[in-house]
Amino acid sequence: MTQTRTHGYLLDPRPTDAGHPFDATGALFDATTFRHFEHLGVGPGWRCWEVGAGGTSVLGWLAKRVGPTGRVLGTDLDTSRASAAERPPVEVRCHDVSAQEPPGGNFDLVHARLVLSQVTDRERALRAMVGALRPGGRLFVEDADVALQPLACPDEQGHAQQLANHVRHGLRTVLAERGTDPSYGRTLPRLLREAGLVQVEAEAHFPLTSPAAVALETATVQQARERLVARELVTAADIDRYLTQLASGSLDLTTAPMISAWGRKG
Repeated sequence: MTQTRTHGYLLDPRPTDAGHPFDATGALFDATTFRHFEHLGVGPGWRCWEVGAGGTSVLGWLAKRVGPTGRVLGTDLDTSRASAAERPPVEVRCHDVSAQEPPGGNFDLVHARLVLSQVTDRERALRAMVGALRPGGRLFVEDADVALQPLACPDEQGHAQQLANHVRHGLRTVLAERGTDPSYGRTLPRLLREAGLVQVEAEAHFPLTSPAAVALETATVQQARERLVARELVTAADIDRYLTQLASGSLDLTTAPMISAWGRKG
């Protein structure tokens, strides 16, 4: 989730005391992503472009599937973690999908997770990804829809859950101020059709409670703390109390729904 550093991103890609955001994101959503890869038929010899390849898990899965006759290109502005996966058939390259031409073409698969809603030029980024596909190639994009399910704790049974939802509201405000589209996920099917793709499908996924969701929330709050307090969205005392509650494991914490959408280039 690192296509730009100056606009749109709440999470810094560096680790916090709660661990690395990429680790939590992978634990939450890799299984769903890989299931869709299998549905799309990713296999030996495929040429794949992973956009926003901040971590290694997706690159590693694709590499095993495409084998020595395939190619997996991972691009991001920050390749410090993804570079650990760079061995044939994986190549890692520094690239900004919202500002630069595609790094090649004729891909069988282009995939981006938690990228499009947060880049500076979403339309250009989407055009670049579609343009890099071969005829018959598949575009598979995944993005959160924060507005579709805005609560941290849907089961708001007491003060702890109310505080969690109050902090999540502050995080949504910070995201919106930084240019992130909180409703982008639901638009993906329409945007893929408007881009000329056919056989468009989509589904949503989010866990109702998960240790990985707690880890991701903790990292997010830690990194957004100064902004939340400076904007007077959440007090420092409330943040400390919330982090303590998160560490206790007593909250059934969820994430925004992840919308997965895919289509074929005619």
